[in-house]
This record gives sequence, structure tokens and C-alpha cells, in this order.
Amino acid sequence: MIRVLAIDDEPLALQQLVTYIGKVSFLELAGQCQSALEAHRFLEHDSVDAIFCDINMPDLNGMDFVKSLPSPPLVVFTTAYSEYAVEGFKVNAVDYLLKPFGLQDFQRSAQRLLDRLSLSPSIPETIQPTDDNIFVKTDYKIVKVSMRDIAYVEGMSEYLKIWLTGQAKPLITLLSMKKLEDVLPPTFMRIHRSYIINLNKIEEVNKNRVFIQPLVADARREPISLPIGDMYKETFQAYIETKFLGKGKIKGN
Repeated sequence: MIRVLAIDDEPLALQQLVTYIGKVSFLELAGQCQSALEAHRFLEHDSVDAIFCDINMPDLNGMDFVKSLPSPPLVVFTTAYSEYAVEGFKVNAVDYLLKPFGLQDFQRSAQRLLDRLSLSPSIPETIQPTDDNIFVKTDYKIVKVSMRDIAYVEGMSEYLKIWLTGQAKPLITLLSMKKLEDVLPPTFMRIHRSYIINLNKIEEVNKNRVFIQPLVADARREPISLPIGDMYKETFQAYIETKFLGKGKIKGN
């Protein structure tokens, strides 16, 4: 499936895009936005394979929006003005839909997206760790990540958010928790079906929650609170007891 984001400031045009996306079997609607600024905020927390983007929008037009992205996904521009076509292809747009367009025109553009992705060199989801590093695919790049910098990993459906010390935004990658868990060293532990933590980043354990060091050094920032799932509680408590310097067993943790 190709995850796509639909962007258009006109509600009817946006609804048309959403409807057409739903009619193409290999497209999955990841989100819809009515401005480039809203799309910017969306992409800060999620990733997509492609965007269908109107050009003429207030505040920030679609062309400038795409140029502003550090690692833009594939783009199909939509607009009522044909003079933008040449400029659109200058930013490596996959296609250009001139309004008003029909389902057949849209399907042609969707097929071009599929063809472009199929022709792209295949990149493995992960590359096995070397020394203290792993490699993950994010935004069409392979990024090296030091395992010591990983504070915790958050699962979200088929994607993972990898939260790193010193960075306010996570790396988002298409990967399963199990696959990442298999390559992480023993200094990492799964404490919940949605969370894997770096045990070296723990600041506090209180009842059914773990508190992780703030990602960015700031005296005003509170530790990050994460839940401990029932099915992981016993294993986690056993680990804490191996490090506990007090007397007796830890109870109620």
C-alpha cells in the first residue's frame, strides 16, 4: 500500500481527492489537510509515501511547501492553472493534475506513483546492527542510529517512533516492534505492547509507571512517564530487583 496525504484548501476539492484515493486499491489515505501549514504539522509526527497537493493555497503555496520539506515524499500537484506545470516538474513532481480532473486522470497519476516506487531501489527495513549502531529507513533515507542514544521506542500500528536523546522529534520508520526488539541488546526491555525502553535511561519507577530522562536537557522539563503493561510487569520487576540495594523484595511496584 502507498500511504498518501491529500492537501487542498477547498473543501470540495479535498473531498474529491479523498474519494478518488478510496477508489484506488493500492492507495491508503494517511490524512487530509486544508493548508500547507497543517500538512507541515502532520508530517512532523507521521510519514507518508506520497502527497496529492494543491498549488494555490493561502499563507504557503503547495510549490513552496514541497520545496521546504527536507526529505519530500513523491508529489502529485493539483491546480486550476496550467502555467504551474513546468515549475511543478522542476521540483521532480511525479505528475500534474489540471482541475477539473476526473477519476481516470487521477488513476493515471496513481499508477505513475506506483511505477515510480516500483522502480526505486529496494531498501531493507533494517540492516543488522554493527557495533553499537543500527540502521533504519526513514523518509527514503537510511539513517544510522547509535543504540546508546535511543531513549525509548513507541509503537504506532505498522510504524515505530524511535525517540532519541537530544532530539525533540522522533525518527518514524515502517517496522514492527518484534523485528526491532530482536536486534536490540539486553540494555533494552519491552515494558508494554507499545513501548521498549533503554534501561540506562530510567530515572524512577513508581507503581505501574517508568520515568525516562527528558530527551532534551532543560531544567523545566519533566521526566517522560511510560506505562508498564501487565504481561511485562513480572519480567521488569525481576530486572529492578537485580539492581535493588535495599532489603527484601520490592512490593507494589
